[in-house]
Amino acid sequence: MKYTIALLGITAVFLGAFGAHGLKDLLEQTAIQSYKTGVSYQLLHTVAILALYNSTGTLITIRLWIVGIILFSGSIYALTLDELIGIDLDFMGPLTPIGGLFLAAGWCSVAFKTKTLVDKS
Repeated sequence: MKYTIALLGITAVFLGAFGAHGLKDLLEQTAIQSYKTGVSYQLLHTVAILALYNSTGTLITIRLWIVGIILFSGSIYALTLDELIGIDLDFMGPLTPIGGLFLAAGWCSVAFKTKTLVDKS
């Protein structure tokens, strides 16, 4: 799990830097803003996962957030960059709100936390 958390954090930093420096002259401002939203949600939820992992968080919350990051942020990255890579990825559009539901479900699961702790092995 710690490697997954580290990978999510590292990719958020690199994707943020890529968006700020590599994409600024290639995409319209609205696309850049969407991309930034994906990076922000990824980084915010990665920090939340790390906090739960290091405390008494439940595994279900962490899993919901990981799936949410992949679907929400991942689909935003794909939809933002599809023209640059020359592939029509419009079919991924419905994944963004589904990912958002997973992120929200993770926050709901925080409210109904059980005593099941994260396995740190």
